[in-house]
Amino acid sequence: MREIEIIKKGEGENYNYSQDHCFVKLSSKSTNGELCFVEDTLKPGFYLGRHHHKIMTEVFYFLEGEVELIFDDKTIVCLPGDTVTVPPNVWHAAKCVKGGKMLSIFKNGQFDLYLQKLSQMSDSDFADKNLMQEVNAQFDIYEG
Repeated sequence: MREIEIIKKGEGENYNYSQDHCFVKLSSKSTNGELCFVEDTLKPGFYLGRHHHKIMTEVFYFLEGEVELIFDDKTIVCLPGDTVTVPPNVWHAAKCVKGGKMLSIFKNGQFDLYLQKLSQMSDSDFADKNLMQEVNAQFDIYEG
Protein backbone atom coordinates (compact mmCIF):
# COMPACT_ATOMS: atom_id res chain seq x y z
CA MET A 1 0.00 0.00 0.00
CA ARG A 2 1.40 3.36 -0.99
CA GLU A 3 -1.56 5.64 -0.40
CA ILE A 4 -3.95 6.33 2.44
CA GLU A 5 -7.10 4.25 2.08
CA ILE A 6 -10.38 5.47 3.56
CA ILE A 7 -13.45 3.24 3.67
CA LYS A 8 -16.47 4.86 5.30
CA LYS A 9 -19.25 3.27 7.34
CA GLY A 10 -21.37 1.04 5.13
CA GLU A 11 -18.68 0.92 2.45
CA GLY A 12 -16.21 -1.71 1.28
CA GLU A 13 -16.63 -4.87 -0.75
CA ASN A 14 -20.05 -6.06 0.35
CA TYR A 15 -20.96 -9.73 0.76
CA ASN A 16 -24.44 -10.47 2.10
CA TYR A 17 -24.81 -14.19 2.79
CA SER A 18 -27.60 -16.12 4.50
CA GLN A 19 -25.76 -16.19 7.85
CA ASP A 20 -23.74 -12.98 7.83
CA HIS A 21 -23.12 -9.69 6.06
CA CYS A 22 -19.49 -8.70 5.53
CA PHE A 23 -17.84 -5.45 4.50
CA VAL A 24 -14.17 -5.75 3.58
CA LYS A 25 -12.48 -2.77 5.20
CA LEU A 26 -8.91 -3.66 4.19
CA SER A 27 -8.25 -5.99 1.28
CA SER A 28 -5.35 -8.41 1.31
CA LYS A 29 -4.62 -7.04 -2.18
CA SER A 30 -3.50 -3.80 -0.52
CA THR A 31 -1.10 -5.56 1.87
CA ASN A 32 0.54 -8.24 -0.31
CA GLY A 33 -1.62 -10.86 1.41
CA GLU A 34 -0.37 -9.96 4.88
CA LEU A 35 -3.57 -8.48 6.35
CA CYS A 36 -7.29 -8.45 5.73
CA PHE A 37 -9.84 -6.59 7.86
CA VAL A 38 -13.57 -7.43 7.76
CA GLU A 39 -16.61 -5.95 9.50
CA ASP A 40 -18.98 -8.88 9.99
CA THR A 41 -22.64 -8.61 11.00
CA LEU A 42 -23.72 -12.04 12.20
CA LYS A 43 -27.37 -12.81 11.52
CA PRO A 44 -29.49 -14.60 14.16
CA GLY A 45 -28.70 -18.33 14.11
CA PHE A 46 -25.17 -17.83 12.72
CA TYR A 47 -23.02 -20.96 12.94
CA LEU A 48 -19.54 -21.51 11.53
CA GLY A 49 -18.44 -25.13 11.69
CA ARG A 50 -15.25 -26.49 13.22
CA HIS A 51 -12.14 -25.62 11.22
CA HIS A 52 -8.54 -24.48 11.51
CA HIS A 53 -5.89 -22.66 9.49
CA LYS A 54 -2.32 -23.79 8.92
CA ILE A 55 -0.92 -20.30 8.27
CA MET A 56 -3.54 -17.68 9.09
CA THR A 57 -4.00 -15.99 12.46
CA GLU A 58 -7.47 -14.58 13.21
CA VAL A 59 -8.18 -11.72 15.59
CA PHE A 60 -11.81 -11.05 16.54
CA TYR A 61 -13.02 -7.86 18.22
CA PHE A 62 -16.65 -8.06 19.30
CA LEU A 63 -18.87 -5.00 18.88
CA GLU A 64 -22.44 -6.20 19.47
CA GLY A 65 -24.28 -9.25 20.77
CA GLU A 66 -22.98 -12.45 22.30
CA VAL A 67 -20.83 -14.83 20.26
CA GLU A 68 -19.63 -18.25 21.37
CA LEU A 69 -16.19 -19.35 20.18
CA ILE A 70 -15.97 -23.10 20.55
CA PHE A 71 -12.56 -24.73 20.92
CA ASP A 72 -11.72 -28.40 21.53
CA ASP A 73 -11.14 -27.84 25.25
CA LYS A 74 -13.42 -24.87 26.06
CA THR A 75 -16.13 -22.50 24.89
CA ILE A 76 -15.69 -18.76 25.33
CA VAL A 77 -18.68 -16.41 25.45
CA CYS A 78 -17.57 -13.17 23.80
CA LEU A 79 -19.24 -9.85 24.58
CA PRO A 80 -18.82 -6.32 23.19
CA GLY A 81 -15.30 -5.07 23.84
CA ASP A 82 -13.74 -8.56 24.01
CA THR A 83 -10.85 -9.53 21.73
CA VAL A 84 -9.84 -13.11 20.94
CA THR A 85 -6.78 -14.10 18.92
CA VAL A 86 -6.78 -17.57 17.35
CA PRO A 87 -3.33 -18.71 16.16
CA PRO A 88 -2.74 -21.20 13.35
CA ASN A 89 -3.54 -24.88 13.96
CA VAL A 90 -6.19 -24.23 16.62
CA TRP A 91 -9.52 -25.88 15.84
CA HIS A 92 -12.47 -23.56 16.38
CA ALA A 93 -16.13 -22.93 15.56
CA ALA A 94 -18.45 -20.00 16.21
CA LYS A 95 -22.10 -19.58 17.12
CA CYS A 96 -24.28 -16.47 17.51
CA VAL A 97 -27.89 -17.22 18.45
CA LYS A 98 -29.37 -13.70 18.51
CA GLY A 99 -27.09 -11.93 16.04
CA GLY A 100 -24.08 -9.71 16.61
CA LYS A 101 -21.28 -7.75 15.06
CA MET A 102 -17.51 -8.13 15.09
CA LEU A 103 -14.38 -6.95 13.38
CA SER A 104 -12.05 -9.67 12.13
CA ILE A 105 -8.40 -9.27 11.25
CA PHE A 106 -6.79 -12.01 9.20
CA LYS A 107 -2.99 -12.10 9.32
CA ASN A 108 -1.33 -13.99 6.47
CA GLY A 109 -4.71 -14.78 5.01
CA GLN A 110 -6.73 -13.66 2.06
CA PHE A 111 -10.18 -14.02 3.56
CA ASP A 112 -11.52 -11.20 1.38
CA LEU A 113 -10.56 -13.20 -1.72
CA TYR A 114 -12.30 -16.23 -0.20
CA LEU A 115 -15.49 -14.17 0.23
CA GLN A 116 -15.15 -12.99 -3.37
CA LYS A 117 -14.76 -16.58 -4.60
CA LEU A 118 -17.79 -17.75 -2.59
CA SER A 119 -19.92 -14.95 -4.05
CA GLN A 120 -19.23 -16.31 -7.56
CA MET A 121 -20.22 -19.90 -6.76
CA SER A 122 -23.57 -21.57 -7.47
CA ASP A 123 -25.68 -23.74 -5.18
CA SER A 124 -24.43 -26.82 -7.04
CA ASP A 125 -20.83 -25.68 -6.41
CA PHE A 126 -21.56 -25.44 -2.67
CA ALA A 127 -23.08 -28.93 -2.77
CA ASP A 128 -19.90 -30.38 -4.35
CA LYS A 129 -17.87 -31.48 -1.30
CA ASN A 130 -14.67 -32.03 -3.29
CA LEU A 131 -14.85 -28.59 -4.88
CA MET A 132 -15.54 -26.95 -1.52
CA GLN A 133 -12.58 -28.77 0.02
CA GLU A 134 -10.34 -27.48 -2.79
CA VAL A 135 -11.61 -23.90 -2.47
CA ASN A 136 -11.24 -23.95 1.31
CA ALA A 137 -7.68 -25.33 1.09
CA GLN A 138 -6.79 -22.63 -1.45
CA PHE A 139 -7.61 -20.08 1.26
CA ASP A 140 -6.09 -21.97 4.24
CA ILE A 141 -9.38 -23.27 5.65
CA TYR A 142 -9.50 -26.88 6.77
CA GLU A 143 -12.73 -28.37 8.10
CA GLY A 144 -13.04 -31.30 10.40
